[in-house]
Amino acid sequence: MATLKEVKLKIKAVKKTQQITKAMNMVAASKLRGAQTSMEGFRPYADKFSEVLSSLAEKVGEETNPLLKVREEVKKVHLVLCTSDRGLCGGFNSNLISRAELFIKAKKAQNIDISITNFGKKGRDWSRRSGLEIVSQHLGVVGGRFGFNIAAAAGKKLIEGFLDKAFDEVYIVFAEFISMARQTPVLSQMLPILPIESAQDTSGGQATPYLAEHICEPSAQEVLGELLPRNVYVQIHRALLETSTSEHAARMAAMDNATKACKDMIENLTLMYNKARQAAITAELMDIVGGAEALRG
Repeated sequence: MATLKEVKLKIKAVKKTQQITKAMNMVAASKLRGAQTSMEGFRPYADKFSEVLSSLAEKVGEETNPLLKVREEVKKVHLVLCTSDRGLCGGFNSNLISRAELFIKAKKAQNIDISITNFGKKGRDWSRRSGLEIVSQHLGVVGGRFGFNIAAAAGKKLIEGFLDKAFDEVYIVFAEFISMARQTPVLSQMLPILPIESAQDTSGGQATPYLAEHICEPSAQEVLGELLPRNVYVQIHRALLETSTSEHAARMAAMDNATKACKDMIENLTLMYNKARQAAITAELMDIVGGAEALRG
């Protein structure tokens, strides 16, 4: 059994750890409020932006813009992986990396070359260990304050690479914020930009394409030429906002669980300390009684 001093030192150490985890929980909660507000404000804009462009692309056809044209043969795929720079957020980063790893394995099984752009140190470190070709890396973005210029700069490089045929498709993996307890890894294709999905016929018949009527001035072709690159920037910016919000929520939950675990450990160690102290008192009493009996005899 551990000595009284050892147990007392363990209790003191766990209490300090509990103070740290509680403070980190409060910091994550504070950052979460700001990140969630930005994310919820941008999400409807990104959804509608993508919907309008996909609907226009469905009408005018993929030949009107090179960003819409699907390559006949896909030999090179580029992946944008969004993770955090720091840990202590449970399985947040490992879930994102697992999703990316499954995608990469599936593409490599088809003899497709993979290159990667990393947002976040955790994803960058994994890419290095995996021997992937890192085209670009952006650290200190996810989880902090960033502007639309970050997404625009990254998006321009992706569009240039796609137009120069450095890669035939571009995908992005990010964490979609569902709720405080749920952040889901999402894989989405960014280039080429796909037309809007067909809406299912409620009568049980074949699917009929949903084509919203959008009045364009100037023509739909000119509008797409201006807005298609911006759609890439918008989707990247949304992914970064979603991932940042999800990171703070995951860290908040992880630190809350760690604080509760520290509380349980303190209770167990206090019980152990009381048992050890009682055992020491009993041993001293036995020594006193034994000494008294020896003197009396």
